[in-house]
Amino acid sequence: MKKYAIYMLIAAALIITGCGTTVERVDTDEVIDLSGRWNDTDSRMVSEEMIKDSLERPWLGTFKSRHGGKAPVVIVGTVRNLSHEHISVETFVKDLERALINSGQVEFVSGRAERDEIREEREEQAVYSSPETIKAVGEEIGADYMLKGSISSILDKEGGKAVMFYQVNLELHDIETNKVVWIGEKKLKKYVKRGRLGL
Repeated sequence: MKKYAIYMLIAAALIITGCGTTVERVDTDEVIDLSGRWNDTDSRMVSEEMIKDSLERPWLGTFKSRHGGKAPVVIVGTVRNLSHEHISVETFVKDLERALINSGQVEFVSGRAERDEIREEREEQAVYSSPETIKAVGEEIGADYMLKGSISSILDKEGGKAVMFYQVNLELHDIETNKVVWIGEKKLKKYVKRGRLGL
């Protein structure tokens, strides 16, 4: 009986040990896709590919030739999540902004939320800062183009199998004329097979 009790204790200890949480630090560029849902890799990859495509299209050269080689000023507007799942649109927008800025081919201005905060800072400077350090009002740079878009998805699921389809659409609008000067589209498709326990 004592041997049986000892074996049971050992078995219980092994089970408890096997169920513990482990954490491993990994490189942020490493592709890890656990669920098949939209993730950080998708956000980074899609934003970089779409911005690269947009900057290779005629609108950029046309603008520069009409403005003596000057780089256009771009702002990112609304990107809507029309998918079936929660997607951090804020992360995707930041990935778009980073890809635009790092390209070196366009200038970039702050979005609406950032502008409001900066304008508030200028107002406070007018009251509290020394005259030689106050930043002037009315010196903001106006954007030439606004990038807008959406993320859509389709989920096809049967039993333990699923196909996750994502489509990202972006449009670049000329703010002065309302012309759409570029339309980009990126599609992602993931085939997910789940184990019998659904883990």
